Amino acid sequence: MLTGNDSLVTEFVLAGLTDLQELQLPLFHLFLMIYIVTILGNFGLLTLIGLNSHLHTPMYYFLFNLSFIDLCYSSVFSPKMLMNFVSKRNAISYVGCMTQLFFFLFFVISECYMLTSMAYDRYVAICNPLLYRVTMSQQVCSALSLAAYVMGFVGATAHTGCMLRLTFCNASVINHYLCDILPLLQLSCTSTYVNEVVVLVVVGINITVPSFTILTSYIFILTSILHIKSTHGRSKAFSTCSSHIIAISLFFGSAAFMYLKYSSGSMDQGKIFSVFYTNVVPMLNPLIYSLRNKDVKVALREVMTKIKKRDKL
Repeated sequence: MLTGNDSLVTEFVLAGLTDLQELQLPLFHLFLMIYIVTILGNFGLLTLIGLNSHLHTPMYYFLFNLSFIDLCYSSVFSPKMLMNFVSKRNAISYVGCMTQLFFFLFFVISECYMLTSMAYDRYVAICNPLLYRVTMSQQVCSALSLAAYVMGFVGATAHTGCMLRLTFCNASVINHYLCDILPLLQLSCTSTYVNEVVVLVVVGINITVPSFTILTSYIFILTSILHIKSTHGRSKAFSTCSSHIIAISLFFGSAAFMYLKYSSGSMDQGKIFSVFYTNVVPMLNPLIYSLRNKDVKVALREVMTKIKKRDKL
């Protein structure tokens, strides 16, 4: 596990979600089901949006990207997490850990900004409906989605680059089921001051900018909805935003709880909250957007009808 000078760790051991042996197999089956539903749900939504031309609108363009992020995001750590439930030694190489950290952060930060782009899209659709097609042109949508991925790349590079400069000595057990920033910083035998500053700056930006944009968008949206005179118009506007509000609340709410627990020193409780943030949210997103969306339901019925017709031929 150690290099020739017995000072530098070349692999880590993931402590996992729990060390209780009797829970390992039940948890394996539970998280396997969650992962399967996540893959099927997000891949199904990607396929549905891709095959139906009437879903080729800005709203569904961002939803397509969100599903793609969730699909990749859950695949970064879920296979390793599942292996850890059934293997005796939950080891991950140093390179593997840093790679997992990079892609985990890349997709998490990208999702923050993709949800922000979706909030801006709903703002334009409700507050400036006559200018919607002009404002949310293909070029604008592409630029917003590209910006989300660029912010994800910059944030992940900053965190991972700073992590690579640290030295990890004999302590090699990560108190988590994945390689995350705070559990890794606890293992460093060199100063983590620079890393802590980077965490403060990067996390601060990636929370403040999306939160402020989303909050501002929904203040304007709520104001516009309250000015709609007809009850039908109001309910239609609310239903348009409800799925996105639920998705935002789940993502930011669970992430906030997780990092609050970590900052208070409660690593075990932090791991429990992180399950919701890392595993449950990517599974629920496609269900939220499909079950509460009439366009998606209609598109799904059309696909099912076409499949039935082919089977009869």
